[in-house]
Amino acid sequence: MSENESGQNNDLLNALNSVEEVKIGDVVKGEVLDIDDDKQVIVGIEGTGVEGVIPLRELSTAHIDDINDAVKVGDKLDLVVVSKIGNDKEGGSYLLSHRRIEARKVWDEIQKKADGGVEIEAPVTQVVKGGLVVDAGVRGFIPASMIEDRYVEDLNVYKDQTLKLKIIEVNPADNRLILSHKAIVQEENAAKREELMSHLQAGDIVEGTVARLTNFGAFVDLGGVDGLVHVSEIAYEHVNKPSDKLKVGQKINVKVLAIDEDRGRISLSLKQTLPGPWDDIEEKAAAGSVLNGTVKRLTDFGAFVEVFPGVEGLVHISQISHKHIDSPSDVLKTGDKIKVKVLEVHPDAHRLALSIKALEEAPKSEPKQRNSRSSRPAANNYKNDAPEESTGFTLGDLIGNELKGSQDNDEK
Repeated sequence: MSENESGQNNDLLNALNSVEEVKIGDVVKGEVLDIDDDKQVIVGIEGTGVEGVIPLRELSTAHIDDINDAVKVGDKLDLVVVSKIGNDKEGGSYLLSHRRIEARKVWDEIQKKADGGVEIEAPVTQVVKGGLVVDAGVRGFIPASMIEDRYVEDLNVYKDQTLKLKIIEVNPADNRLILSHKAIVQEENAAKREELMSHLQAGDIVEGTVARLTNFGAFVDLGGVDGLVHVSEIAYEHVNKPSDKLKVGQKINVKVLAIDEDRGRISLSLKQTLPGPWDDIEEKAAAGSVLNGTVKRLTDFGAFVEVFPGVEGLVHISQISHKHIDSPSDVLKTGDKIKVKVLEVHPDAHRLALSIKALEEAPKSEPKQRNSRSSRPAANNYKNDAPEESTGFTLGDLIGNELKGSQDNDEK
């Protein structure tokens, strides 16, 4: 063998010895040779003399619209060997991934942030059963119980929103990243509560947003802190349920009634920010005016009729009918819609004297008969000629009069 041939053989042996063996899981360097019609990137694996293929899905963790914008012939990429394609006799190649290299770096960054208690931000890409999927460079999941500090009925409102998140669990091996937005909300609300409590006082009137409704009232967000408007404080008139008057998301002004710092509770009133039902009552229910009303309560001495929300007046039994009645329930029942005439207005005492019979035509009186044996009028005629009873009194007035009459009789 000539010296020249010997040198060529040595070069070949050295070249063969320099070829590195490709193993599954190795990180290799690859040069882009071509992009085929199936949008697969063909690369030459440096130091091996073999080729590999990068499918489009394995090219990047980010969405790719045009593969030619993501990679070009001649680019050199760090790649991980995923599996072998074909066999040695067929000149097999390897399935490679650039996306997994990127994901490894992202996982490392996420782990560092988790260890340091650093928050991240990520857009919501999908709403699934049980929570939200976000893109944090890798797939992240927010369980429904970790979205807010309250129940959320429709998770679709978060689609495409970017949320601030706390890292709860990192497990690259299982591709598991658990995140919480609730933890962020709780921390922010705690800071807001502390700041709000430091200057909020009973008697203040503040703006809030109706956050949620219950049977017993409405919770109003005052800016990170919820206060309760009890159903009795929603309106001056009776409210069956809060949803009859309020809607979630509605902006309202409320008055602070009380603050319990130890229990973190704030009592609010909506009605005390509204005009009182008796304000301007002399204009709304002037003496002589005719109003529509609803019978609210019946007593032995009359009927209480609501003429405006929160405003009731008394129709004394003597003002119900021109005919004699033994009880108001003989002609009226609770819930009846009636017309009444205003006889007297007492704004300071919150009293209205009303009449039903004043709106009805009085029956013609029968001619009086004289007793030929006596010129003294009959007792019934005294009753008919007696002046009308005063109607502007309360139950206390009636009881007082009865007590006075009883005392007079005892003295006699």
